[in-house]
Formats: sequence, C-alpha cells, structure tokens
Amino acid sequence: MTRLLPILFLLTAGLARADEGMWTFNNFPSDLVKARYGFAPSQEWLTKVRLSSARIAGGCSASFVSPTGLVMTNHHCVRDCVQQLSTPQRDFIVKGFYATTAPQERACPGMEVNKLTEITDVTDAMTKATQGKEGAAFRDAQRAEIARLEKECATAPDVRCDVVTLYQGGMYNLYKYQRFQDVRLVFAPEEAIAFFGGDPDNFEFPRYDYDVSFVRVYQDGKPAKMDNWLRWSSKGAQPGELTFVAGHPGGTSRLLTGEQLRYQRDYALPERLFQLAQLRGLLDEFQQRGPEFTRISNSLKFGVENAYKAMVGRREALVDRDFFAKKLDEEQKLRDWVKADPERQKRYGQAWDNIARATDTLRTMRIRLRLLEQGAGTGSDLFGYARMLARSADERSKPNELRLEEFAEARKPELEQQLFSPAPVYPKLEEALLTFYLTKLREQLGPDEPVVKQVLGKQSPQALARKLLSGTRLASPQVRRQLYQGGPEALRASKDPMLELIRTLDGEARAIRKRYEEEVESVIDKNGELIARARFEAYGTSIYPDATFTLRLSFGQVKGYPDEGKTVEPFTRLAGLYERATGEDPFRLPPSWLQAKPRLDLQTPFNFVSSNDIIGGNSGSPIFNKDAEIVGIVFDGNIQSLGGEYGFDESVNRTVSVHSQGILEGLRKVYNARRLLEELGQGGGG
Repeated sequence: MTRLLPILFLLTAGLARADEGMWTFNNFPSDLVKARYGFAPSQEWLTKVRLSSARIAGGCSASFVSPTGLVMTNHHCVRDCVQQLSTPQRDFIVKGFYATTAPQERACPGMEVNKLTEITDVTDAMTKATQGKEGAAFRDAQRAEIARLEKECATAPDVRCDVVTLYQGGMYNLYKYQRFQDVRLVFAPEEAIAFFGGDPDNFEFPRYDYDVSFVRVYQDGKPAKMDNWLRWSSKGAQPGELTFVAGHPGGTSRLLTGEQLRYQRDYALPERLFQLAQLRGLLDEFQQRGPEFTRISNSLKFGVENAYKAMVGRREALVDRDFFAKKLDEEQKLRDWVKADPERQKRYGQAWDNIARATDTLRTMRIRLRLLEQGAGTGSDLFGYARMLARSADERSKPNELRLEEFAEARKPELEQQLFSPAPVYPKLEEALLTFYLTKLREQLGPDEPVVKQVLGKQSPQALARKLLSGTRLASPQVRRQLYQGGPEALRASKDPMLELIRTLDGEARAIRKRYEEEVESVIDKNGELIARARFEAYGTSIYPDATFTLRLSFGQVKGYPDEGKTVEPFTRLAGLYERATGEDPFRLPPSWLQAKPRLDLQTPFNFVSSNDIIGGNSGSPIFNKDAEIVGIVFDGNIQSLGGEYGFDESVNRTVSVHSQGILEGLRKVYNARRLLEELGQGGGG
C-alpha cells in the first residue's frame, strides 16, 4: 500500500487550495477557513446564513434583508420584471422604479423566490433504485425515483423539492424550499447606472455599476415574515477582510472528463458562439427600426451579449494549452490511482472510455438535438407556451414516475406559474425570433429533411412565422389557462396554429430527446457516478461538487490582483464614476446621478473585488463578513474568472461586487429612498 502514497499525495495536493470552492452547507470546511483566516463558522452561523439566503428561480441569487420579506438582488436579475411592468409611456428600464409606499409595490409576472429550509441525503435511495441498470433502464429508474422523492416531499403548493445530483452522481441530496410566487418590485435604478459601461465593461474591472434592486415576497397578500435575515455592516468591505458569498452558482464543469472537455472546446462552445453572434446581429437590426423595438428587445439582447462574452472566456480557457494539459494531467493521476489496484480497476476502470463513447454519440446527434429539442424556438415565448400546452396533453395522463421531468407532479406550481404569466408578448419580436428559428431549422437540417418539409411546406420561414402569429391566440393568459384546464381533449381539439406547429415537430423532438437520454445522458450519469466513487475512495469529500444552481458558500478576502504587469486595486470610488462618464452610451449617466453629484461623497467606495469563488448564477448573492453582515452584493466576475467554468486560479479570479456603502449613498442622496433605508436599519444620516 505504501507505493500508492506518492500518487495519493499528487491527487490530494492542491485540493481545496487557496480560496477555491463552492461548498455545500452540509459539508462546509470550517476548519480550513479557520486555518487560513482564524474564523471557523459554527453550525448556528451556517444555519442563519442559509435561511437568510434566497434563490430567484429564473437563474439568480438573492438574500432576505428585513423581517418583512424584503429581498436584495441585482438589477439584471429583475430586469425581465422591470421590462414587463413597463409601457411605451412609462419605461422603468430607462427611468427606474421606486415604490414610496407599500401599495405601490408591483407584482413581478412569473417570478419565484425560494428559501432552502432542509437538506436530506437520499444517496442510498437513488443508488438502490438504479443498481445494476444500464441505458434506458437506468434513466427510467432514476427518473421514477426522483419523481417519487420530490412528490413525497412537496406536501403543499408553497413547498418546492428538488433532488440534486452532486459529485457527478456520487451523492444525491433532496433540497426542500419554501416557495414564494407573489413577488413584488420595490426598487430598481435606471439601467444606465445599473449596467454603466454596458457590454464594453462587462466582466471587466475597474467597474462602476449600481447593480442592485429590491423586491418583496408576500404570503396570503401580506409581506412574508422572516425569522432570519442579513443585517447591514456599519463600514462595508475593508481591504484584506474575510468575506463570504452565499449564492446559487448555476453550473460548473470542473469534474468533466477530458473527452467531455474536448467536446465543449471543439463543438459545443464554437457552435453556440456562432448562433449567439447571429442572434445578436438580428437584434441589432431589429433595434434599428425604432425606440419601441429597442425597448421590447433590450432584455433579450442583454442576455445574448452576456452569454456571448461568457462563452468566449470559457473557450479561451479550453484553448489555453497549459490549462488544458493541467486538466488532463489531473484526470490521468486519478486513472493511474485506479489502475494501481486490480479491484479498483475492475470497478471503475471502464468509466472514462464509456463516457468517451457516449460523447462521440452526442457529437453525431448534437445539431438535431439542439434544433428540435434543447434550443427549439430560439426563445420565442409563444413557442414555449405552445410546447408546454401540447406536451401537457400527453404527460398529465401518464403516471407521475413516467412523465417528462418538467411535468412531474412536484413541478406543477412552477409550470403553471410560467404558463399563466401575464407578462406581455411582443408580436414583432416573436416574428423575428420564429423566423430566425425556422430559417435555422431548414438551413441546418436541410430542405429535404421530412420534418422540415412538414413544417414549412412551400412557405418561406418569414411567411410561416407571420401566418402563425396572425392565427394564434396563445398570447392571452386567459386562453392558455382555458386550454390547460380543459384537459387533453380540449388541447387536442384546438386548431391553434402554434399548437399545430408543435404537433408537427414533437414526434421527432421526443425521439431525439429519448435517444439522447438513453444513449448519452444515462451513460454519462452512470459512469460519472463510478468516477465520483473513485474520487471519494481517493479523498472523500475534501473536494467540493460542481455547481448545480443550489445554495453554496464560498470564502475569500477583499484584495486586488496582477494584470499585465500592474496591480489592480480592489476598490473603485464614486469619483471614478464621473471621470468615466462621457455623456454617450454606454457611459452616459442618468439625470438623477448627474443632479446628485454635488450631494455625494465622491470618496465613497463603489465597486470592489474579492477572491471568492463564483460563477454565473451567483449574480445577486450577498457578500458578507464573519459577523454575517452585508458588505456588498455580487454582480459579476472579472474577465479572468470566465475560465472558472473549468477551474479556479486564486491569483487572478475575482468576484466583483457593489460596495454596501455605495448602495446606501445612492439610496440616500440620489433616490431619497427613506422607506427603504429605514427598513434596512439605515434611516437618518446623510
């Protein structure tokens, strides 16, 4: 056994190094934090932080900041709500929004906020359900057990339960949430200050953004009562201070195999970047048609540009030869450790090759899978509503454990909230998106493909898009509700052209999804579990799992970083905001900030960086000190952090946050938000 010690040393050396890690709350390395910073978070401290943290189900993080349900998050996390509440006459994206009284708080269509109340280990149940199964049998057993566990847990509409896969299937946890679906907007600044610098400054530092907003969760028509919430620090972030981030990182790929990383580098990322570039060009042209075209498409364009820049950063990490070689070396060390023992080799040795074969299968089906299933509709709201309705006609009549996962009984409140959302549908934008989708369908599958012929017939993509829009009634929430509540018979009898489009596509879409789940997903899940067990055998839970849009806690400190021979200081100040302003987009300040300049303390810290480990999905996370006091709010990472999808470099990867003192300075002296300041315990002064 002693001959394996050098290999084990190589495996464990560098694990949990520096400030790396997005740790689960039931496996947080308090001893490691104490060793580095002299503070060990207690279980009581961890529980308070967990219950003070929040998730915005659409893809962001947040925190409870008052006993009456006030939630702090980023402006870009509530942007859809702000746009949906806007009209051509009252554009809150441009003008901002502040409810000076409680009755003025406006309901956000389709927004859901979750609070994590309980974590249960269900690994044994999941492992037992899938033991000895392969392929379709493995996937069916896995899906059935997840549906059973979630349904058993979700005992009321305001309870949400998700089975979470950790360590590539080495562990399964059941996360139980309190669900809030009555969410109302309280404050949102103008986008010109929330996203000051626009795309040129995105993922950059120094930065000067006021990317903060507040919403409130309600229960039974009244502000929800909170037993746990985060208070405000009296000083905010200080140089060298220990900081924590509690948030919901959306997903990382740090535990992928070499073959999976090659697929990302050579196929998934380049093709996604090409599509995003085309979609961005389409939206640029769309916005040239006039101010209203710009207003209704700005949220989509923001998302496209943000995704494009993030994926450029990911691909740059994977094409870096040294970085990629390091990832392959880490994998090889684990494989060598497995090979060193015949029993381990028998249990785990084939897992990497099986995943490689599944990845090859994915490569052959990827275009069809993207066009017909995973990326179908290119973000069209009407396409999404039609697919939910058409599929619900089939799925709701099946036993719970046999349904597509998004139609499982435990997901019903989420599905119905989306389907019945009163958010406006914009016909001109829908026409552009549907035309784009139908064009790509014909272009990439080919005009002789049977499903393309069935969909388009003799029509052009634009002509069909216009025909669909002129005939559909699915833009009406009332119509969608009537069809859904009418059940399978009403849905199958409907001749709505959007439903007809989905019916034409759905046979092929379901077929490619089934093949993907059986030949790719199930194989990767099964063999990923084996690799995870090998990791556990080598070094237990001394590593953290990949991100899964579930609550995680990271630690770090406020500090700058080296960049091209110079040191980037950790803070920016309000004075720099005015120095950076040019009067032209995207460096144009809104009138409120220009008028407030004489009243502001220009030395107030505005944005800052820390070494906390984050990724997309952490937007809106609170950043706080050892006393669980807010020192800022996370809104971005620096450009070097984009490679954090695949690995973490503590020397340069940085979290970018709005400083808590900068937030207060704006609320007091720009927006005169007295009601909000008093609720935050920051009334008076200024």
